[in-house]
Amino acid sequence: MLVLENINYSKNSNNIIKGISMKFEEGKVYGIVGNNGVGKSTIGYIIMGLGDYKVNEGRILLNNEDITELSITDRAKKGIALLWQEPARFEGITVKNYLSLNRKIPLKELEEALNLVNLEPDKYLNRLVDKKLSGGERKKVELASCILLKPKYLIMDEPDSGIDIMSLDMIVGVMDYLKKQGTTLIVITHRKEIARQCEYSYLICAGKVFLEGDSDKIIEYYEKTCDTCGHINYAEED
Repeated sequence: MLVLENINYSKNSNNIIKGISMKFEEGKVYGIVGNNGVGKSTIGYIIMGLGDYKVNEGRILLNNEDITELSITDRAKKGIALLWQEPARFEGITVKNYLSLNRKIPLKELEEALNLVNLEPDKYLNRLVDKKLSGGERKKVELASCILLKPKYLIMDEPDSGIDIMSLDMIVGVMDYLKKQGTTLIVITHRKEIARQCEYSYLICAGKVFLEGDSDKIIEYYEKTCDTCGHINYAEED
């Protein structure tokens, strides 16, 4: 189990995350739901251990081990991974090489991963991961990379970002595939279609857990209240 205990995070004297506690049991799908800017992605970056996202207070526990001070590399070695909302681009490296970085992966597995994200292997394995790939194509390559990584915990930061609405079924299919492989999914989203695939969700407002529980109930509340919310609830500077 991955646990956040009373997490507080501040930047430039701005209190962004305020006493958040969460639990993520193995093999389940969780949603972190809320409007833009309320702190959702920051929570994901804190779990992953990005350099600028060290907590001011609280603990992160992985199977009862305190990993609060561990680096992003050490957390990755323990099976935590992050699907970036805006994947990086690289010059001079093919999709095949990118998916196989630091490990030997059979061609059949590479092809299976690309097929799962609706990219034809024959057309994409030898393409470069550069500016010639669209944002949607780059996001799909990153999704394929996460499939091949087989992480224990995968933080999916806005998995539908940059992907056309026709690909929502693909994202749902990837989530289902990863769950069957035993990966615990932590899905950061404000899209109700994605949140509905989660078993349990946390609704975030102004850097706090405002509500938690069954995802259908969280979405129902979100639709009635948050979609039309007019008060200032921004937690993040960006």
